[in-house]
Parts: sequence; C-alpha cells; structure tokens
Amino acid sequence: MHDPRLRSLPALLSALALALLPPAAGAEEAGYADPEDWPQYHRTHNAWRFSPLKAIDKTNVGRLRVAWIHQPGNITHGLQATPIVIDGVLYYVSANNNVWAVDAASGRTLWHYEPKLDPLTRQVFYAAASRGVTVGRGKVYLGTLDGRFVALDQKTGKELWATRLTDLKTQHGALFSSPPQLAGNVLFGGTTGGDQPISGKIYGVNADTGEPVWTFEVLVDDSASWPGDSRERGGGSAWMPGTYDPRTDTIYIGTSNAAPDYFAGERKGDNKHTASLLALDPKTGKLKWARQEIPHDSWDFDSAYEALMVKDKDGKEVLVHLNKGGFVFVMDKDDGALKNVWQFAKHVNWVKGIDPKTGRLIDPVYPEEGKRVTFCPNLLGARSWNHGAYNPGTGLWYSHAMEVCNEVVSGKDDPANLKAISALSLGIDEIKLVPPPEDKPHGRLDARDPLTGKLKWSIRYELPPLSSILTTAGGLVFTGDMEGRIYAYDADDGKELWRFNAGSGLRGGPVSYAVDGRQYIVVPTGLGSHAPGFLAGAYPQIKDLPGGAALIAFTVD
Repeated sequence: MHDPRLRSLPALLSALALALLPPAAGAEEAGYADPEDWPQYHRTHNAWRFSPLKAIDKTNVGRLRVAWIHQPGNITHGLQATPIVIDGVLYYVSANNNVWAVDAASGRTLWHYEPKLDPLTRQVFYAAASRGVTVGRGKVYLGTLDGRFVALDQKTGKELWATRLTDLKTQHGALFSSPPQLAGNVLFGGTTGGDQPISGKIYGVNADTGEPVWTFEVLVDDSASWPGDSRERGGGSAWMPGTYDPRTDTIYIGTSNAAPDYFAGERKGDNKHTASLLALDPKTGKLKWARQEIPHDSWDFDSAYEALMVKDKDGKEVLVHLNKGGFVFVMDKDDGALKNVWQFAKHVNWVKGIDPKTGRLIDPVYPEEGKRVTFCPNLLGARSWNHGAYNPGTGLWYSHAMEVCNEVVSGKDDPANLKAISALSLGIDEIKLVPPPEDKPHGRLDARDPLTGKLKWSIRYELPPLSSILTTAGGLVFTGDMEGRIYAYDADDGKELWRFNAGSGLRGGPVSYAVDGRQYIVVPTGLGSHAPGFLAGAYPQIKDLPGGAALIAFTVD
C-alpha cells in the first residue's frame, strides 16, 4: 500500500485532476469506467484503447520522464503484450509465456511465473511470443505456446489450473498467441492457424475450474462452402483476442484467412466462416450472427482484428471492423447488418472495391497458379495486428497503416512439406514484398472518422509502425515506431508534442493508469514478431534493428 502522506505536491495536484473528471464520464458511459485502471486488453469492452485520465495533457506532456523500467531478461520476439493494471499492480507477459506482476508505481517485481512448456514448442512456427494476459475473478489467465489455458492466483502467481485444448502434433502447432478473454464465468479464445492446414476452432472453458464448456467450429460443415475435403485443412482460426459486451451477453471475435492462402483451386465456394466477424453466445458457444468480409479469401486477408464499438449519427452503437484487405466494415452490432464499407488502404488492387450496401466484392483479381502477380496490400495487411484507438472527445479513430505490396506466384502445396509441426499452408511457389506502384513503401498514422473514413490528419513514416495506439482524455495520442522512438501527438491535429528514444522498436500496446493520484504512461518496447522479418523484403535496414524487451513507465513530476 502506498502511504498518501508521502505524496508530493505535484502528485496531489494530479489526484485533484483525476477527481475532476466530469460526471458524464462515469461508469454508466461505456469507455469511462475504472479510469485509474487498465483492466482489460483494450481497457474496455468497446475496444477504444482510451484512457479517461487527463493529468498528463498537451500542456505538460513535454515534461514526461522515466519513472521506472522493468526488464524481464528474455528478449526473443520482443514485447508484444498489452499490460493489464488493476489496483496498483501491473501484469504482463514476456517471451516463452513468462508472466510478471509488477508494482505499478515503482516497477518492483511482485511475482514471476515461468511455465513448464512442452518441448514441442521449440518446433512451432509462432514461437516464444504472447500478446498478454487477462485478469479477473481473482486470477491471471494465460494462453500458452503449447495449447493450454492456464489460471494463476492473482496475488501469488501460483498455478491454479491448466487445461490442454490443442494437440501440437496433429494441429500443426496451433497454439494461443493471444490472451483468452473473460465473458462472465467463461474464458474464451482461439488459436493460431490461419496459415496452417487445420480447421480453426474457438474454445470456451469454465473460468474458475478450467473445465471445457464448448468448442466452436469456425468452418461451417457445408459442402457448398467447403467442397471435397477442403474443410479439413481450411484454416480460419481466431488468433486475436475477441471482445465481450456484458450488456448484450455477446462475444465478438474475428477469424483468419482460408488455407492454402494463395492457392484456392481446390477449395471452391465462399469458405465460411473464414475472414469473418462472429457474434457468439458465451454460455453455449452458439453463433448469433456472422458477417463474412472476404468470401473465398485467396490473398491472406484475415478479418481477425478488433471490433471497435462506437455510436452512429442516430446514437445507435455499431461495430467498426478493419480487415487486412484494406477495407473497414461498419455494421449493426446486434445482427451484423451492413451500414457502410470504406477504403482504408491507399493502394488496393486485388479488388476494384466493395459494395457498401451489400458487401459484395467488385471484380476481384485472384491468384493464378504459376503466374507472378502483385497484390496490394501485402500478406501482413493494410495494417498488421497492432491495434488502433478511439477518442470520444475528438470522435476520431487513430490507426496505423502500411503501404507495402507483395509479388506472389501461386502454387499447390506439396504434402511432403506439410508434415512438420511448423508447416504453413501458403499455397505459393514464391512471395516477395515490394513497393506499391509508383510509390515508395511507407507507413502512416491516420486520424479518421470511424464511420465514414473521412481523414482529419495523417503522419507518414518511412518504416511502417507496428505499435498499438493509446489515446487519452488529455487530448493525446501515444505510439511508437520500429526504430524505438516513442511519440506523443496532439489528438486534434497530429502535432508532435514529445518523443523518447527507447533503443528498440515497439510492437506491444501502450497503456495509461494512475496510482496514488499520479498518472503513468507505460510502453512495452522491444521489436519482435514475424512481421519485421517479412517486411525486411521491402526494407533491408530492418535486419539491422536491435532487439530488446523493456517495459518503460513515464510520468510527469
């Protein structure tokens, strides 16, 4: 416990600023509850990644200083997590599923959990990294690299239960790279596997006991959608965290591309429910509705990203959902009815457009076996999995983008090459990342109206940033780049207000919270994941960027 008598005058002033949050910004308004904590992956169920704290604002952000640094000591694939902060304790995960509980005011380690992983994890493709943990019901929950959900005691880090859900040998290394999420007393999540010859699944277990409750088969059992035996190895995993709306008791979770990625000759049909946003009943795992965004996906254009929830001009909540193909779908959150589709990527050539009323792909261009074709965006997407953020004060959605394409030669997978646990079913003979036509490869940070896509401001980067974004009631936007620079921008106009050189690039999710009236900004640093390796084809200098893993906390005196 932190003694309030030890607070300095600036900390007391910060506490006063926290106390002056407007009454309208109370728990009854989605996105503002628990202002001093970061209790969920996106902080709140609407996926805003918005902090209501405003002690750090445009006037003093230039005085940010390092408060503490926590180094886990293992740097493989950097830090990809979004930390969770509750009641002055910060929880995060580093390489190989190491879980840490840290004093959020000092950075002191409170406990550390190192799991005993199956040796087969050394053979999987998506090795080492994890995107976070989930905290609730007195427990810290983890999805592991060997296919388990694990529950730890929140106070001690002692393992309470572990439930194996996948078999690495028979499911080509399908594992949990993202933290399972809570939906009441059900813990749910999906595995890696969009690029693997498996049939994707989403799992639900009892959050208190680990007892399996349901399994949702992503790929529909329909010969029109999956002819022949294509469903057995059709991909369609749900590898990113879903969200749970407690008001409607609904899980929203996106699914990945179909497999093989670029060779679709033997999987005719629309391939439901790949490249879709799903609404599930958390108690039964039954489907409420589905919106397939990329039917018969033949470009590796997952729809696995976050389902942002905002109000439209009539005050009705809608879902705003970006997919890798470069388009944003706006849909009714209750039934998936389409409200709008707008183009997010500048360079799109795999389709002429998407009908905003029906969602129909307009003149799609499919890969052809043995033929070299350039597709924009590339297989990492118009944006990678790093999340955007929405600020209710500005009404703007802030998201990174990358303008990079790839040359692909489609080809049938050789069964002999699919025997290894690490095998991917890409359906290619060749692939190479290349610049867009008549442009240089680059990245952006855009501030847009999430319903229409109207651009308010944009910042261009030479290397596409891979950090998630944080926005705050102080009128700020925080993010970072692949070279290790952390930025604070003015949320209204994009003006740079502060920067810090962290030494290694950013891949995780910045968060903000308060302890004893003092607001902190915490940023996971340490470049990692497979994305930088793929991007090195277009940016050779990426190979020289240093690795690392350090959680850096900033505050203002």
